[in-house]
Amino acid sequence: MSNLHIHVGIITISDRASKGLYDDLGGPALKEAAEKHGWSVHAEDLVPDEKRDIQRAIREQIANGCHLILTTGGTGVALRDVTPEAVRDIAVRELPGFGEAMRMESMKNTRNAILSRNLAAVVDKALVVCLPGKPSGAVECLGIVAGAIPHCVEVLQEEPTSC
Repeated sequence: MSNLHIHVGIITISDRASKGLYDDLGGPALKEAAEKHGWSVHAEDLVPDEKRDIQRAIREQIANGCHLILTTGGTGVALRDVTPEAVRDIAVRELPGFGEAMRMESMKNTRNAILSRNLAAVVDKALVVCLPGKPSGAVECLGIVAGAIPHCVEVLQEEPTSC
């Protein structure tokens, strides 16, 4: 990677955690994982499963200088799981390889991975990666795609790259 230091925003999407009905474990788990990759977490938000709240949090984190937004939650099949739709509505483009890789690798651990709607998309000049709500699943899926993130962020930030 060039001299670009990746600034990360983390958004936990959960009706129950946003109401204080249980502690957010996914956000802190992702923060620890991001820092292990050498990335700096600059913003953390906790929002309910509402498209407008998800979109507002993403846009605010991008406006505050985040190059990479990691979301946790809202990627399942429940009726309130609207994270993919919220992100697609504001995305410039989707990067289907991220979701495909996460599902394929996760299938080795759980047959329910096929139900996941994890994805990645470009919003403005930032990469948004939507991860599962279960903390271990979020960290596992981030690990699956982490190798591609630095180059993607460099390209989006218009940094010189080797290809």
